Amino acid sequence: MTKMRTILIVMLLCPISIYGQSNYWQQKVEYTIDVDMDVNTHRMKGNEIVWYYNNSPDTLKKVFFHLYLNAFQPGSMMDIRSRTISDPDRRVGERILHLKPEEQGYEKIIALKQNRQAVEYFVDGTILEVELHSPIAPKNKTFFTLEFEAQIPLQIRRSGRNSSENVAYSVSQWYPKIAEYDHMGWHTDPYVAREFYGVWGNFSVRILIDSNYVVAASGVLQNATEVGKGYIENSLVNKKNSQAKLLWKFEAKNVHDFMWAADPHYIHDVVTPPNLPTFHFFYKSDTAIIKNWKKLQVDFPKAFSYLNTHFGEYSYPVFSVIQGGDGGMEYPMSTLITGNRKYRSLIEVAIHEAAHSWYQGLLATNESLYPWMDEGFTEYATVFTEHFLFDSLDKASYINPLEAAYKSYFALVASNKQESMITHSDHYSTNFAYSINAYAKGAIFEHQLGYIIGENKLKKGLLKYFNTWKYKHPTPADYLNIMEKTSDIQLDWYYQHFVNSINTIDYGIKYVETQDTTTQVILERIGKMPMPIDILVKYEGGTEEAFYIPLDLMRGIKENENTFLKRNVLIQWNWTHSYYTFIIPKPLKKIISIEIDPSQRMADIDRNNQQYPHTIIHHTQTGTSYERYNEKKE
Repeated sequence: MTKMRTILIVMLLCPISIYGQSNYWQQKVEYTIDVDMDVNTHRMKGNEIVWYYNNSPDTLKKVFFHLYLNAFQPGSMMDIRSRTISDPDRRVGERILHLKPEEQGYEKIIALKQNRQAVEYFVDGTILEVELHSPIAPKNKTFFTLEFEAQIPLQIRRSGRNSSENVAYSVSQWYPKIAEYDHMGWHTDPYVAREFYGVWGNFSVRILIDSNYVVAASGVLQNATEVGKGYIENSLVNKKNSQAKLLWKFEAKNVHDFMWAADPHYIHDVVTPPNLPTFHFFYKSDTAIIKNWKKLQVDFPKAFSYLNTHFGEYSYPVFSVIQGGDGGMEYPMSTLITGNRKYRSLIEVAIHEAAHSWYQGLLATNESLYPWMDEGFTEYATVFTEHFLFDSLDKASYINPLEAAYKSYFALVASNKQESMITHSDHYSTNFAYSINAYAKGAIFEHQLGYIIGENKLKKGLLKYFNTWKYKHPTPADYLNIMEKTSDIQLDWYYQHFVNSINTIDYGIKYVETQDTTTQVILERIGKMPMPIDILVKYEGGTEEAFYIPLDLMRGIKENENTFLKRNVLIQWNWTHSYYTFIIPKPLKKIISIEIDPSQRMADIDRNNQQYPHTIIHHTQTGTSYERYNEKKE
């Protein structure tokens, strides 16, 4: 068989190509979960029914569940990872190692059946492996019944009790959750505090807890008239309930996870702006933070409206902002955030977690494999939403709203700790490299793409991407496929250099020489990564002129982004060539300045050689810019 014939057969058989997913399918799940919470022991007893729909072309002989709470035990993989990585997350450190038995987390399977028949299973840390007595054929379904007991650990990472802000319960990643099976097979990553990936489905969750607690959760409360607690106005049940325990009934449709939180002292405010979801705000009755949370209720809907307009329409009926957790963490229709913050910090983290509803909640890329497609794209949306709310009103607003991201990326390059963005989230050598790649470089990937294809094409592509792939699990190929079709520009080279490698961009003005009535300019590509080049020339008298050099690998050119400025499209720069020469049709004495990339969207690691006359620009790494991507948001 010839090599060409072999390649052709592989391409025909493989459901995924470099051009995106074809013959797309995805699994489906339906959960019915009942839990009885004992607030004295911090333990819950649960019963779970899971209907699992096998829409894949494969017969499944095993299934896997996540048991996330088992990570909060001394000797767990999360514990060991935290104590052996060179720069541990300060929220974890050695804290798991020192947990007492009553402070640890666990999920114990008491009984497990498939179609009412007991099955063999094996627990390996945070992974439950189930041997099926009846394999699940393609286009068939089965159901599992699980009886389990769980203990909520002290608040360390995301899920836990008695947080630093005295929130009683932040109950996330808490139930036996079936793992995702897709075109790459099962995704059974042990939990080491990184990201998660789940199956789309419906949740019906009933929580029995002491009646003095207020419960916030993913989804929509079904029995507001029975529990009150701010979910319904002018109800007698809003008064102190005489029952020992209350049963809370929530439903969440077409989501891939479910979270809940509870505290006796939550203030619960409801905001119902027109043409937006209903917003629920849950926060502690600490007078120091009430003012900020009231202001948040004014600005947050504005941010949501901006996200709807620019990134796609939010599809769920509610969104809850809940004080809890250990920083900020996104879940379907909800977020857990720490609440004792200055206002700007509070609104920033709230917007960031809300923006995850687009990239993690509705698009749900596999965060373990492609964290930059979630965190980075979310950060891009966050920064421009913040810019809309605040910086656009500031006359001193800097030219690039993502300036902090670029500075952090440059600091990573300077540190010699770079790793490629295709590194699995769990396997980064440092938290520093993970944080900068996932947040900062991921945001730059999107912003810089606007430099390559044009800002208008990027905006159009983002909406098309969302509308095409929401409620699915897009891959990088799917994203690039949308952007290529939108812009008519080839982008595989961009992915290969900026994501698959640690190649950097460095272009400079090598030489400028007057030639009678013209000026010759020689440009140099110093870094390994090729790019198209925007150049702005300023002349005496205040006039300006743009020059644009397409990259040969693009097989196209971007539109003129500034129709008020004359743009000269030059011949392409072949990626094999280190130097490029062009002529400015005016003598050097008439030229005030020449600048590569005046928009500063290109992540060039040395802007000192991008201007004529030479101007020194320091890529200083500020504490603020690093902290933005160091364990502040998720």
